[in-house]
Amino acid sequence: MTKKVFITGASGCIGHYLAETFIYHTDYELYLLVRSPEKLRFNTEARGGIHVVQGDLLDIEQQADLLKTINVAILAATAWGGAQESFETNVVKTAQLIDLLDPEICEQVIYFSTASILGRNNEVLTEARDFGTDYIRTKYECYQKLGTLKLAPKISVVFPTLVAGGGENKPFSHLSGGLRDHIKWLSIAKFLSADGSFHFIHGEDIARVVRHLAENPPTIRFDLPPGELDPDRQFVLGNEPLTADAAIAELCEYMGQKIYFKIPLSLWLANFIIKVFRIQLAAWDRFCIDYRHFTYGKTYNPRSFGLESACPRLTDVLTRAGIPPRRRP
Repeated sequence: MTKKVFITGASGCIGHYLAETFIYHTDYELYLLVRSPEKLRFNTEARGGIHVVQGDLLDIEQQADLLKTINVAILAATAWGGAQESFETNVVKTAQLIDLLDPEICEQVIYFSTASILGRNNEVLTEARDFGTDYIRTKYECYQKLGTLKLAPKISVVFPTLVAGGGENKPFSHLSGGLRDHIKWLSIAKFLSADGSFHFIHGEDIARVVRHLAENPPTIRFDLPPGELDPDRQFVLGNEPLTADAAIAELCEYMGQKIYFKIPLSLWLANFIIKVFRIQLAAWDRFCIDYRHFTYGKTYNPRSFGLESACPRLTDVLTRAGIPPRRRP
């Protein structure tokens, strides 16, 4: 029997990559929950079995009958701001959607969290609860709630790191939006040495991992302590870690710019600049400046599952965004 897959957030950047990978690489029956179907930039008539379900996650109870028939639920929809809306969407209604699934029919829930709620050893970061934005705090709260749900043993959680992606037929991610303008600052940034590191992953690679999980559901464990999720079903999505200096060097090589010297941008200097220019920082911004190294003990990308990656290098992101390499003069 063909699997029935329910996807939320299909009109977003990651959602477009998810929809396309399932449309063109599976024969699954797809149900795409979107508030505004006109925002979809992919061909919803590319094959049979693609159903656009116009609706809002805030009214998810209206999809109760459909959800009882779903085999795989992929929950990528999110609210980015507004305390009340974020809590209702990212916590209350997400949990309600999972509860509406039939435990006898649903074989897997793939829930999108964010790596921002995790520390360097992949442990839950309490600072995400204490200092996080509305989005980050509610992602923390939802993650804590997932283990209490009846479908907890079947929940797989993905934690994307910095997400690249987008183009003419897809919305841009926060990282890739305005990339052409941001790359102009490379001529200044290359002279600064910053103490920091990070992971990134492209939306197409996220979609490949999620499709792999849908096609190969992890083993279900029913011996977990109450309130806990299976640690083997939790995946931080990212390529190998990059230091800030290594990222700048890679971009300079791609753009044909030579680095002659670097000025260390230390933490005390950053704090001095913030104080002198009276720069107002939110609590989460201040935490990020102090924390600096957003890297994780174990990360996953398509290569982790024997698949090919679309964008394993930072410069691949530029190529995908239509920014060509340049030769040094």
